[in-house]
Amino acid sequence: MAAQNGQDGGFPVDPLHQFEITTLVPLNIGGVDASFTNSSLWMVITVIAVTLLTAFAARGRDMVPGRLQSIAELSYEFVANMVRENAGNDGQRYFPFIFSLFMFILLANFLSMLPLSFTVMSHIVVTFALASIVFLGVTIIGFAKHGFGFLKLFVPSGVPAVILPLVVAIEVISYFSRPLSLSVRLFANMLAGHITLKVFAGFVIALGSAGAVGIASAVLPLFMVVAITALEFLVCALQAYVFTVLTCMYLGDALHPGH
Repeated sequence: MAAQNGQDGGFPVDPLHQFEITTLVPLNIGGVDASFTNSSLWMVITVIAVTLLTAFAARGRDMVPGRLQSIAELSYEFVANMVRENAGNDGQRYFPFIFSLFMFILLANFLSMLPLSFTVMSHIVVTFALASIVFLGVTIIGFAKHGFGFLKLFVPSGVPAVILPLVVAIEVISYFSRPLSLSVRLFANMLAGHITLKVFAGFVIALGSAGAVGIASAVLPLFMVVAITALEFLVCALQAYVFTVLTCMYLGDALHPGH
């Protein structure tokens, strides 16, 4: 499509082409399409990258850590403090899952900045799956730990009886909207950022092919590409943090449902 647009004199870069899912290994199981796609490939690459980072970092255990060990230790402490501050000491038993979740989203976002890579978190089916795992997990933990006492989460203390039904309804709606809000936030930020970056890159290509005047005019879009790239790296890290800290907060609600 990008080549066709360029031949027709239109916009030389299709900003949505980067999100197209392509089948690499066709696979059908019981009538269900379970093909291995480019999205699957980059999720596997992300898992391998996380595994290699943590494995090689933990192998040395030097008193004076190197770069790789420092990155792993800082990530460990960062997530451990996040869990402790938002879910309490009881939440530390769930640290391995939360750490894995944070590292998976973080590295998936960073890898999406590589040329010819794929933005895994730009598809809501992926982010909604992660959010659903978190939602179901904390709900099961809440009922397993407190039984029906977990329902106290929907009944804030100190609320007048007159407006209590309304408050309870709002709390229930807010609780069940968590997977949607959690997934849409990550998906929308990654999608919008990469589209914006591709659009400005298209401007640079279009102006650069328009002669000397076009090349001079491409300076501003090129500057924007550099600035947006730096901003997108920040967004990649920030969205991984936001997703993880909200997970910790939801876990804290499950462990301590009383307001």
